[in-house]
Amino acid sequence: MDTAPHGSKAAWETREQILRAALKHFANAGYAATSVQRIVGDARVSKPALYYHFRDKAGLFDALVNQAHDGRFQVVREAAARGRGIREKLVEILTALFGYFHHNRELTRIAFSTAYAAPGEVPPGLCHFDKCRRNMEFFHSLMQDAQAAGELDNRFESRDLAYGFYGLTNFYLTAHLLIPHYRLDRKAARRLADLFLAGAAAKKSVKGRKP
Repeated sequence: MDTAPHGSKAAWETREQILRAALKHFANAGYAATSVQRIVGDARVSKPALYYHFRDKAGLFDALVNQAHDGRFQVVREAAARGRGIREKLVEILTALFGYFHHNRELTRIAFSTAYAAPGEVPPGLCHFDKCRRNMEFFHSLMQDAQAAGELDNRFESRDLAYGFYGLTNFYLTAHLLIPHYRLDRKAARRLADLFLAGAAAKKSVKGRKP
């Protein structure tokens, strides 16, 4: 765990400089290929300054991954609070996450990479399952509340619904790294929320009328 910033505004600004430099190198070169010397050189600080705020390179990487998970969690909670029913909540969540991704693209890449990295590509002992579980449980609680309110079908397990929506969200975020021309905006958020809620199967007509 990194050391909390101390005292002055200057110390806080130095810490942020180090984080920005580290983020650029970790996101583009990976953890193993990034040296402390490259980070301090880019941040224009000394090695003692880096070690004043972070125990080592692993602590710096850990701080960025924590920042990614915590930032995403905050965005999701605030977005859900703006919606009244489950559809509004999901649209707000997706729209907010798309916006967060656009402004924190490298940070999001680091967070996703930790789930698929080979040994040696992330610090030994790095584990953020507790934060992933916390984020997932928030979606689970949304699905449970929506089922209790009669907005979602009780034939489905609430946890399966949460996994389904969480997986849909993560797929579109990661796919955008490969297909950047696909627009992730409120319009896309509405489409994806409707896809999740209504499904893709053709709807049966009622009394001979087409749906």
